[in-house]
Amino acid sequence: MKIKNFALLAGVAGLLAACGGSSVVEPEDLNGQRVFFAFNSSEISDAAHDNLLGQALYMKSHEDVKVQIAGNCDERGSTEYNLALGARRANAAKKVLVDEGINAKRISTISYGKERPLVKGTGEDVWKFNRNATTTIK
Repeated sequence: MKIKNFALLAGVAGLLAACGGSSVVEPEDLNGQRVFFAFNSSEISDAAHDNLLGQALYMKSHEDVKVQIAGNCDERGSTEYNLALGARRANAAKKVLVDEGINAKRISTISYGKERPLVKGTGEDVWKFNRNATTTIK
């Protein structure tokens, strides 16, 4: 079954490369994979979608892997608001993986809101990195 999946994935990757419209790449490791969000948004951007498609490829070729997706926010807004926004971000990322055929039972989500910034500091140059969903192998 793995060989069949690999052949199918290789064919899809070849088709995408021929079209030239995608930058989907299977990562070597899922730990620390991040997708980023616009201010006050849980909408998946094209770049985030491509990243998540690469994560789905990894999970399809590593069927024993389970992950946790953590939603994070910048420092603006209340703790309660950012916990809810972080949850929406983690669930939006999970939805892409599930839509790509990954069993939802392999993906847990958590929200850290603004409690675990990736980069310390203030201002858009910092905040843009703290608005993310981070994938970790469990």
